[in-house]
Amino acid sequence: MILSTPLTLCMVVLGRYVARLEFLEVLLGDRPALTPVESFYQRMLAGDPDEAHDQAEKLLKDRPLSAYYDEVALRGLQLAVIDHERGALTTAHLERIKLSIQSLIDDLTDHADRPEATAPVETAGTPALAPAWRGAAPVLCIAGRGLLDEAACTMLAQLLEKRGLGARVVPHAASDRTAIGALDVTGVAMVCISYLELSGSPSHLRYLLRRLRRRLPPGVPVLVGLWPDGGEIWNDERLRAAVEADYYAGSLHEAVETCLEVGRMADAALPERAASPID
Repeated sequence: MILSTPLTLCMVVLGRYVARLEFLEVLLGDRPALTPVESFYQRMLAGDPDEAHDQAEKLLKDRPLSAYYDEVALRGLQLAVIDHERGALTTAHLERIKLSIQSLIDDLTDHADRPEATAPVETAGTPALAPAWRGAAPVLCIAGRGLLDEAACTMLAQLLEKRGLGARVVPHAASDRTAIGALDVTGVAMVCISYLELSGSPSHLRYLLRRLRRRLPPGVPVLVGLWPDGGEIWNDERLRAAVEADYYAGSLHEAVETCLEVGRMADAALPERAASPID
């Protein structure tokens, strides 16, 4: 009995620092077996959004909704994308995750996104926004080519609406060569394109932006978001020169703040290639 406590402590320490003995810390330690990101991914893969909702409720007690999406949900979806690319997940698995995350986003509709800044939250139609930004959906959110990119788009649209900017989500198929002519751009003041993964050559993204600019009214800026952790990638000047977007974002929070900033520019002319807010 006297030796049990120090022996258990030694085994926990071994489990923490020796990779092959990691199971000892899980069995004997007090640290959760899964991180919040891993737990989120597990619940999405199991098709259990209710359990994920319970986890989200606990995490949202001390963080805004945008932080939960950036730090937990998107990182969990990124794990799914990585596993799919290495063959561990099938397309059917991704479809199940897509349905589960959509259900979770709907469940979190009533949660406020408390902005980090002390400034009051703007509401749609306030004088701080340019007239073009006071419509029902001034921000058009277009999903990237990945199956889960539309889920990230939906998160962004939800966060924008919580900050007083109406948004509309369209799938990637709505912007391809055969469908771009029918894309409804009525009342669009800004376009946000969402990616969870931007692998290989970005030429498809560059051509997407060219098609959009031919379809959009003159002067409508385009933001490309790569999340999570896209900020470091967008610091590559060669990649940015190849993409030729107006704005870049590495998190949903950053994208929302950029949209609000552009919306407050009133009728001021936008620069042809504005500096990225992550510079």
